[in-house]
Amino acid sequence: MTGGEDALARIAAALERLSPPPAPPPDLDAAAAFVWRPDPDRLDPVPKVSRVELALLVGVDRARDTLLANTRQFARGYPANNVLLWGARGMGKSSLVKAAHAAAAAESPGLKLVELHREDLPTIGRLLGLLRGAPQRFLLFCDDLSFEKDDAHYKSLKAVLDGGVEGRPENVVLYATSNRRHLMPRDMIENERQTGVNPSEAVEEKVSLSDRFGLWLGFHNCSQDDFLAMIRGYCDAYGIAIPDDELRAGAIEWSQTRGGRSGRVAWQYVTDLAGRRGVRLG
Repeated sequence: MTGGEDALARIAAALERLSPPPAPPPDLDAAAAFVWRPDPDRLDPVPKVSRVELALLVGVDRARDTLLANTRQFARGYPANNVLLWGARGMGKSSLVKAAHAAAAAESPGLKLVELHREDLPTIGRLLGLLRGAPQRFLLFCDDLSFEKDDAHYKSLKAVLDGGVEGRPENVVLYATSNRRHLMPRDMIENERQTGVNPSEAVEEKVSLSDRFGLWLGFHNCSQDDFLAMIRGYCDAYGIAIPDDELRAGAIEWSQTRGGRSGRVAWQYVTDLAGRRGVRLG
């Protein structure tokens, strides 16, 4: 081997050492749920999903029934819609997604939940490449999805909705939660109307993203009766013995100190109550 050939061989060997070996294909039967981690691309299995039982989600009956029906038909191999769950904070949007997945997966074990973080949206094409053609079916779950001014991440999301040459894989649907129905602040939409060279087109491009979700499920602040029913359901489920009058007085005082009522506030009160009474949750 000549000196030049020897040098080239050493360079090639060094490059091979620097280049990571190709990642093995993900074991999609390793768990019921995964988290997408890019760079390097991988699907990390989640041994135990943090979720609430479907029966404990109170005050969201219509949204629950609609989402569960959509999830079941998708799990069984039939067409289903992408879903946007939007509205009041703490009213169980993400809890409902995870609970609906659990209920449908109990009947159709091939249904997998894949959590996709908002900041990883630009890598969604690579994720779809891993899932496309797999025998399992996948709910992509993006929690707390929203966009600010000059945020171009929303363009990446169109690949998993309807856009792109390949389109959305038949075995993938997207469930997203957001506090905003149009996924961006109202003042941002108004600013586009007032300052854009072609205001209608500028607004249409951004608002059209939410239009690509076939189902919109709205969540609103709960009534006092629903708030108390949530807490009673949790107490009964976890064996926290408390009379109704004591529960009512304590729960109302707790909601007043928090400045509102929601499913999250109800769970926080139950957590405090369980801790004071020496009851373990979970």
